[in-house]
Amino acid sequence: MSMLPPIPPQPIPFTPRDVEVVSFDRHELGAILSVYGRMVAAGEWRDYGIAAMRDVAVFSIFRRAAEVPLYRIEKRPRLRMKQGLYAVLGEGGQILRRGHELAALLRFFDRKMIKPID
Repeated sequence: MSMLPPIPPQPIPFTPRDVEVVSFDRHELGAILSVYGRMVAAGEWRDYGIAAMRDVAVFSIFRRAAEVPLYRIEKRPRLRMKQGLYAVLGEGGQILRRGHELAALLRFFDRKMIKPID
């Protein structure tokens, strides 16, 4: 019986996380959730979703959980020097507002809160 040399243990495959993921920071998320809370209290919105990807971070706003989002707030760092870092997109994907400052962009939703009194 011949003795074979022991097989060295194989390293566990490791994929380094070189790819940066775009996400909302604490202050950005606080400002977005503040507007979201007001709209939930008004009965306009019901659910949200957050996605962090390689080139974009998305905060999706839903009227009902099973629908397409009413609005999407996107953060795209590549557009920082061009059209603006942030954008509000509508239900069909059309850009409703774009800007460099999130606070100014979120004022778009303040108009939605104003309703005529019957």
